[in-house]
Amino acid sequence: METVAGIVTHEPPPATGGRQGRPLIVTEDADLLDDLLRLCAAAGATPEVHHGVPERRGSWETAPLVLVGDDAAPRVRGAARRRGVVLVGRDQDDSGVWRRAVEIGADHVLVLPDGEQWLVDRIADVAEGVGRPALTVGVIGGRGGAGASTLACALAVTSAREGLRTLLVDADPLGGGLDVLLGGETAEGLRWPAFAASRGRVGGGALEESLPKLHALRVLSWDRGDCVAIPPQAVRAVLAAARRRGGTVVVDLPRRVDDGVAEALAQLDLGILVVPAELRAVAAAGRVASAVGMVLRDLRVAVRGPYAPGLDDREVARLLGLPLAGEVPVESGLLRPNEGKSPPGATTRGPLARFCKEFWERTLVEAGGA
Repeated sequence: METVAGIVTHEPPPATGGRQGRPLIVTEDADLLDDLLRLCAAAGATPEVHHGVPERRGSWETAPLVLVGDDAAPRVRGAARRRGVVLVGRDQDDSGVWRRAVEIGADHVLVLPDGEQWLVDRIADVAEGVGRPALTVGVIGGRGGAGASTLACALAVTSAREGLRTLLVDADPLGGGLDVLLGGETAEGLRWPAFAASRGRVGGGALEESLPKLHALRVLSWDRGDCVAIPPQAVRAVLAAARRRGGTVVVDLPRRVDDGVAEALAQLDLGILVVPAELRAVAAAGRVASAVGMVLRDLRVAVRGPYAPGLDDREVARLLGLPLAGEVPVESGLLRPNEGKSPPGATTRGPLARFCKEFWERTLVEAGGA
């Protein structure tokens, strides 16, 4: 057994497979019940409360999470064994709690108040529904003007068109705003500054619903105010919430790596370094790759023409020592918001859309997705 922050566990919490449900509380301890109800409220869940095993058939078996007060352990001893049972107590010096946990088949023993944050997270998981996390891809330019934002938008637009839940995150406060590139700078919804004070857990569903919806995807971008930095804790909380919703998350990254960008890099499944095929760009991209590679293990290079003499996509990848993600095609007629044209990747028969579609097909297979 392993002890962490007042919790002893011998088995991981059960996956809920994306389904929502109400946690079940079993206790007659009024003070403990008040604490558990408070934690449920903090997690956005409305529990079902009983003094013993529920008489209604199926309630004990189907609840996604069962919180049994230490006082109620004798009353649930004969209940059907199931996963997702947590025995909750207050006395860290009570050695008998482990015996009672074994008798009721509990997965976890939690001692309040030390385990409160862990419990809030578990309750929120079952209230919100947790399935496969989103495939999260970061795009970063090897030098200025490499086309990283264009590729990030095209990847997100293509993902949404393929029917995947998609969130596009603008992590570059000095980039001008991806909502502008998508023609949605006036769209209603929250921008990054609204999340600057976020700490701990952010609800994935609430995050998604609060953001502008453009071209069938959600976009987290910047407003036109003076805020140019988000605390690392807020970046961590927001991206974790985005990933819990499943589908895909595309993050447009700046070339500098500060604490906030490091938090974003830590949550990526893979990164794409966009490099124009010219020697100076390759040299600049090498420095970017060195900094990014300190945090992100899976970094691949996407090469953009036209090619300088003696260079091709494979040679650029070799010089950088990175796997080749492919050649990013140049596509004319990309979005100019005031001209009302389509965003990058929106033309399904265009070369950029084809590149993005092939990228998602290949990467989703690598990740074990559909």
